[in-house]
Amino acid sequence: MAKRKGKTNSARSTKKDILTTITQNEAFTILKSLAKEDENIKKRIEQLAIEYLEDVDVEEIADAVYFDLDLIEVEDLWDRSGSTRDGYVDVNEEAWVMFEEALKPYTDELKRYHDRSMAAQAKLYCMGILKGIYLFEKASTSQYKDWAVGAPKDFFSRISRDWKGVCKSREDLDEMDHFIEQECLEWV
Repeated sequence: MAKRKGKTNSARSTKKDILTTITQNEAFTILKSLAKEDENIKKRIEQLAIEYLEDVDVEEIADAVYFDLDLIEVEDLWDRSGSTRDGYVDVNEEAWVMFEEALKPYTDELKRYHDRSMAAQAKLYCMGILKGIYLFEKASTSQYKDWAVGAPKDFFSRISRDWKGVCKSREDLDEMDHFIEQECLEWV
């Protein structure tokens, strides 16, 4: 009898650990299945998703953008530029490509906020991206930055312009302008 009880406990302990071992894709598939099966669960999932997505911290985004840009190694730039089997890759052009690649996850997320019609969160997320780029330009001592001259200000302008192009609120536009004047003073 003790052995049988031990097996049951072992089986239960295995089941408890399943959630910690499944992949993101498996979790997403399970979540979608649950949402299809029960309308109440679907509504709760949507509610939790909105609550999670509404929490946009400008400083957290700015720090993440700064960190990702500052992590670009000049040696990686050199490895990706110069003479190649297919021709020549200009080091300055490649520096801009790498800058854009580092920002892509952030600009993609900004677009998703727009697609979700979460204008307030999109505004905050954009502010975080802009501040992170500005901080990189002003504070980074990265050798890579010396090769990406002009990229920070150019991408700052592009992202700001693109956000303003889809923003429908005069109040949000004014708030963004005020934010830039306060946080990114030299680029007004």
